[in-house]
Amino acid sequence: MTSEHLAACSCCSHGSSVPHSVHQTLEEMDFERGIWSAAINSDLTRLKNFLRKGTDPSKPDQSGYTALHYASRGGDYVICEILLLNGANSNAQTKGGATPLHRAAYCGHQNIVELLLSHGANPQITDEDGMSPLHKAAERGHWEVCAILLEKNPGLKTLQDKKGRRARDLVQEGIERKQIL
Repeated sequence: MTSEHLAACSCCSHGSSVPHSVHQTLEEMDFERGIWSAAINSDLTRLKNFLRKGTDPSKPDQSGYTALHYASRGGDYVICEILLLNGANSNAQTKGGATPLHRAAYCGHQNIVELLLSHGANPQITDEDGMSPLHKAAERGHWEVCAILLEKNPGLKTLQDKKGRRARDLVQEGIERKQIL
């Protein structure tokens, strides 16, 4: 490389032998080496190793998400079940107030919603916007999840978010399934 290139270059890193794309923050490294990464990647062997070594299954990452949040969002029944059987908190909340049940309901994972409810997940917990898991399922049109949540707690129908909306108010116009809400 010429000295002119080095002086004018913004296309590459010359002060380091490591390309910019390889640099990671400590937060990112902690996440990748933690139980959350094992859950998000459905790495059962690695997850079991963390639990065997005494890692708290409810330990939150920097955003307040636990491994159960990630597994619930991903719809991984086996990972969720192992976490719950090893003491994961089914009602753990992120900094924004979301629980694993919020994540599973939003993504439409019926089997995960049922699993979480069977392990004590509270469907009345609301996030920072006042939305319950029923709100999250309704806004995405996950009717089977709505039915499961309402069977567990019929009173969810009347729960309003911080904008005064019930779950039925979040259903898109013209959708026929509004009657279950």
